[in-house]
Amino acid sequence: MPLFFRKKKPSDDARKRLEYQMCLAKEAGADDTLDISKCELSEVPYGAFATCKVLQKKVLIIHTNNLTSLVPKSCSLLSLVTLKVLDLHDNQLASLPADIGQLASLQVLNLERNLLKCLPQSIGDLAQLQMLNVKGNKLKDLPVTVSSLRSLRTLDISGNMVVELPRGLAHIRTLETLTLDTSSMTYPSPDICSAGTESIQQFLCKDCGIAYYPPAQYPLPALESDGGGTSVDGVDRAVHKYLEEEGEWQNKFLDYEKRKEQKMQEKLEFERRLNMGQREHALLVQQLNSQKDEILQTVREDQMRLEEGLTKHQRYLEEERLKLLQQLKQAEQGITSRIQKLLEDNQRQKQSSDILKSLENERIRMEQLMAITQEETEQLRRKEVAAAMQQMLAESYKNKLIQMTNESRRQDLVNQACSSLAEMDQKFQQILAWQQLDQNKAVSQILQQIEMQKAAFEALQVKKDLMHRQIRNQIKLIETELLQLTQLELKRQELDTETLQMVLCSVRRGLTPRTPQTPLCCGNIAAAPLNAFQGRDKAGAEPGLLGGEGFWDAVGVCPRSTACCASHVLTLLRCALVLNTRQ
Repeated sequence: MPLFFRKKKPSDDARKRLEYQMCLAKEAGADDTLDISKCELSEVPYGAFATCKVLQKKVLIIHTNNLTSLVPKSCSLLSLVTLKVLDLHDNQLASLPADIGQLASLQVLNLERNLLKCLPQSIGDLAQLQMLNVKGNKLKDLPVTVSSLRSLRTLDISGNMVVELPRGLAHIRTLETLTLDTSSMTYPSPDICSAGTESIQQFLCKDCGIAYYPPAQYPLPALESDGGGTSVDGVDRAVHKYLEEEGEWQNKFLDYEKRKEQKMQEKLEFERRLNMGQREHALLVQQLNSQKDEILQTVREDQMRLEEGLTKHQRYLEEERLKLLQQLKQAEQGITSRIQKLLEDNQRQKQSSDILKSLENERIRMEQLMAITQEETEQLRRKEVAAAMQQMLAESYKNKLIQMTNESRRQDLVNQACSSLAEMDQKFQQILAWQQLDQNKAVSQILQQIEMQKAAFEALQVKKDLMHRQIRNQIKLIETELLQLTQLELKRQELDTETLQMVLCSVRRGLTPRTPQTPLCCGNIAAAPLNAFQGRDKAGAEPGLLGGEGFWDAVGVCPRSTACCASHVLTLLRCALVLNTRQ
């Protein structure tokens, strides 16, 4: 088994999908979901944690990858504190972080088909968790802290090695669906488990000595809106207050519309500037890439030129070496020919010495014949031999001198060839050193340009983060203003209902039996002046409500009349509605 494993690099399609999903999640107006599934990841990238933290993502989908751990180095689960849905199925997770309970807002946790052997104790801190799916893992038991999941609706533990359920499940009153392997269960028994979730909960509650209540009696907590009312002593004061509040509300609404239009224009301007910055960044990257390609092309061309020059120089050196060798061969041939000539001369000299000897003998014979004495012949012979020896020594000395000069010339030619080869080698080394310096300069320029690109990208990212933060602050301000407007609208509706209630009360008071007055008929009501509905009395007083005396005088009926019929009541109600709508 090998000691070291090389991480499998994701394919090009998976890398492109990851980059596309990360860019899609960072775009303006994107939803609260970050989906990096099927990207062949061996660990969650740091950018995913940063995106969830900055953009406050609520849904994180990382299924169908090769994850062995959820939190990489230099990251924290606090970056995912806003998550409500976490999907991790079809991975290679062997354990969960011990501090997973920090995800206080988590509602759905899907861990199906992993390699989990146990769940951390802090999982009980997920107070808002409603669905927990650990199907197809290697769990042998559930932690006791599972009983603290008071909002849990669905629990799936099938496909594991769990044979006993913790008794604390009886305290989860909201549990509606419990999926498990009934055939392998020992507590509760398989019969009880096969009967369904309700029978399992009843059994556990009975075993713990507590009463069982169905999950329908434990709905999840919902937001409740507070309602309030105002008590007014007089009708006129309530109407004045209502009119003032309505005018203020209209002014605020108009201001809000103006601010909203201004914010929209600012947002469009920001998006335009952001697009311009992205285009400039893309152009900058394109220019840098083109410059880098040009530099690389020039480096390649220079390298090709240097290689061609080196090959030409090497060919020239080879030709010079061959010429020198040929000259040396010619010189050696000349020397050998001269040596042969010398040898031939020596042979000729030997032959001449033989001839001299024969001549000597003849001369001796001639001298003897001529009666020359022996002493004179010996002296003469000695002189001739000495002269011949001197001549031979002179010729041998000359041959030695010629040989020494030839050797010195040959040695000089060899030294000159060696020195020329050494000079050529030095020039070649200098050319290689210059080429290495040029390559180092080109590489340093490329590295500087890459650092500049990184710095520019980081500056753009920081600028983009600041812009996103400003947008979020503006969105929060808009939400607060909308909340104030809704509260004002609710108050206005409450005032409307109160005024209608007061009108009905006044009408009812008019229908109660009083002292007899002049009866009211439909003709009298129809003949009532229109200024009564506009809130003015006969004397031209200030606007009032239906409880004023001027209204009843204008209509022509006493408020304490007893002879009103159903048609009169309907007519009065219509008048009140008309007055309310005009106000």
